[in-house]
Amino acid sequence: MSKRVVTFGEIMLRLATPEYLRFSQTSSLTATFGGGEANVAVSLANYGIKVDFVSRLPLNDMATSCVMNLRKYGVGTDHLIYGGERLGIYFLETGAVARPSKVIYDRAHSSIAEIQPGMIDWRKIFKGADWFHWTGITPAISQGAADACLEAIQIANEMGVTVSTDLNFRKNLWKYGKSASEVMPKLVAGCDVILGNEEDAEKVFGIKPEGFEVAHTGGEVNAAEFESVCKQLMAKFPRAKKVIITLRGSINANHNTWRGCLYSDGSLKISKAYDITHIVDRVGGGDSFMGGLIYGLLTYEGDDQKALEFAVAASCLKHTIYGDFNMVSVAEVEKLMGGDASGRVSR
Repeated sequence: MSKRVVTFGEIMLRLATPEYLRFSQTSSLTATFGGGEANVAVSLANYGIKVDFVSRLPLNDMATSCVMNLRKYGVGTDHLIYGGERLGIYFLETGAVARPSKVIYDRAHSSIAEIQPGMIDWRKIFKGADWFHWTGITPAISQGAADACLEAIQIANEMGVTVSTDLNFRKNLWKYGKSASEVMPKLVAGCDVILGNEEDAEKVFGIKPEGFEVAHTGGEVNAAEFESVCKQLMAKFPRAKKVIITLRGSINANHNTWRGCLYSDGSLKISKAYDITHIVDRVGGGDSFMGGLIYGLLTYEGDDQKALEFAVAASCLKHTIYGDFNMVSVAEVEKLMGGDASGRVSR
């Protein structure tokens, strides 16, 4: 029986400087689309999973272009709603070596920022759905978006739909008078699967391994240190059956180490580590992990280790692909999982 996933959040116009140019150097910007939950939806569609992306978009040509882009990748758009004035934008300056990337958001008063509970018929959308995914970006946008997200989670819980979240803390987004630590607990309480990176649990809930400072990793992150983080998250949110942490060791802007750990059934599963030496685009790396994880958990039922390995390999490949979306196939991910990282030409 085929599985169906629903994701909910904001998709934006991405305007990026070419190559490694700074904002002040460039006379042109490359336009693509992206956003946490949309990125996850594209990954799942690539893997053959039926997926619907839910959001609120304006009625204009830019939104039409965005919808056509999603449809091109096989993402369902029938449950999008329309209204409001504008599509959110983010500007990206890609970093190099010791210079970090920069993101500037221009998303105030976007269509989804002005969404309200009751605008989306969640019962209709979740009929026949197996999984619902949201990220911490959505409730950061506005009170209305947070309320609509909570409404979706509660109805998904009532209808027996598995709920996952990526905590995805973005300090520059929480600007409507409430903090992540005030808003997120009520939403995360309804989740069966929780994903975070080595910083999210600390920034949102104050949970971290003893003595750990992300800025001082030197590219080395010990996965075993995060077992306590997983246990603390499960204690705080008892509905959660699986807690996953992505572990990025940042040697510099172009060279990262990458692995993950998954805590379930009282044990910590740790993935193999990847050394990503020439990053093309790390934006969407966490989303590609989540897309891979959902696919893995739906496909390799009962084998959390294999699901984790699929997620880490998928995300490793995403770092080689320009744009927010992870344009890889199941076969390509499984090839890397099997140990073939040669990059030799396929003929």
